[in-house]
Amino acid sequence: MADEEKIEDTTEEEAAAPEAESSDLVAESDQVADAPAEAEPAAAEPAAQATPPEPKRKKKRLPRALRPAKSRPKRAPKPAGERSPIVREPKPERERGRRQERRGVVVSNAMEKTIVVKVDVIRSHPRYKKVIRRSVKFHAHDEQNAANVGDVVRIVETRPLSATKHWRLVEIVEAAK
Repeated sequence: MADEEKIEDTTEEEAAAPEAESSDLVAESDQVADAPAEAEPAAAEPAAQATPPEPKRKKKRLPRALRPAKSRPKRAPKPAGERSPIVREPKPERERGRRQERRGVVVSNAMEKTIVVKVDVIRSHPRYKKVIRRSVKFHAHDEQNAANVGDVVRIVETRPLSATKHWRLVEIVEAAK
C-alpha cells in the first residue's frame, strides 16, 4: 500500500506542476507582450524615417541554382519489355555510279582540252512560287577540242580531273550558228 500512496503523490505533484508552469508562462507572456507594445511606436517612427524600404530583388540576377525551376511535363517511363524495336527501311536501290548530267552553253574554249559550260537552273521559289533563274559555270574536259563558244552541250559528272574540272563533255547537242 505504501507504494500505491507514493505513486498517487507523484501523479498529484506532476499534475500540479504543469498548472504552475503554464500560469508562469502566461504571466511572462503578458509582460513580454506589454513591453514591446510600448516600445514599438517609439522605435517604428525613427526607423521609418531613417531607411527607405529595400527595392525588390530581380529574379534575373539570381544564380542559376536559386532561380525558380520551370515546370516541364514529365513522361512516364515505359517498362523495359514494352520498347518498340528500331526499324530501318531498306535503302532504295540505285545504279552504282550513276552520274549527274547537265545541259548548257559553252562560254569559253580558250584552254586546251577544257571548256567552260554555263548551265541555267530554273526553278520556282518554294514559298512564293516565282520562277528563279540561276546560272552556274562548270569546267568540263573536252578531249578533241571539238566544242566552240555558243554550242549547246551535254556534260556528265566524273572524277576530279584537276582542281576545278569535275565534268566531261559527252556530246554536242547543237552547234553554234
